[in-house]
Formats: sequence, C-alpha cells, structure tokens
Amino acid sequence: MATVRNLKIKTSTCKRIVKELHSYEKEVEREAAKTADMKDKGADHYDLKQQENVLAESRMMIPDCRKRLEASLADLKELWLSWRKQMRRKAQNSKMLTAP
Repeated sequence: MATVRNLKIKTSTCKRIVKELHSYEKEVEREAAKTADMKDKGADHYDLKQQENVLAESRMMIPDCRKRLEASLADLKELWLSWRKQMRRKAQNSKMLTAP
C-alpha cells in the first residue's frame, strides 16, 4: 500500500543519490586535475601510482551510483503508480457512495 510518507521517503532517497553522484563526479574532476599536476611536476613514481589508484576508485563509484539511482527511480515510479491507482479507486468509491 502506497502512502504519501513512503513517496516522500523514496523521493528523498533519489535526491540523496543524485547529490552523491554529483559529489563523485566533482571528486573525479579534482583527482584527475591533481594527478595531471603531479605528472607535470614529475612527482615520485610511488606517489603518482597512489594518486592514480585514488582516481580509479573514484571513477568506479560513478557507475555504481548510477545503477542505484536507476533502481531508486524505478522503485519511486512503481510506488507512485500504485498510489495514483489507489487515489483513483478512492475517488470512484466516493462518487458511488454520494451518487443518488
């Protein structure tokens, strides 16, 4: 049974995941710039390798985040359709009760 509370929860979940996705995208930009800067300055090979690992980990989080967002959006859509169906049934029932 879909409720307004459940719809708010699912909507908040989607919003949170979108913020998380944007955060990872910004992190990838920052880490890529830092890696490029380290390469330009001729940083130590070990430090550069560590920075590349950090960048790779950040990049791996984006597809995972997108999958979670797609799943959350699908859940929200399903719940919303269920709620809409319930509201239509309620409206029909109330019309039938008030009809002469």
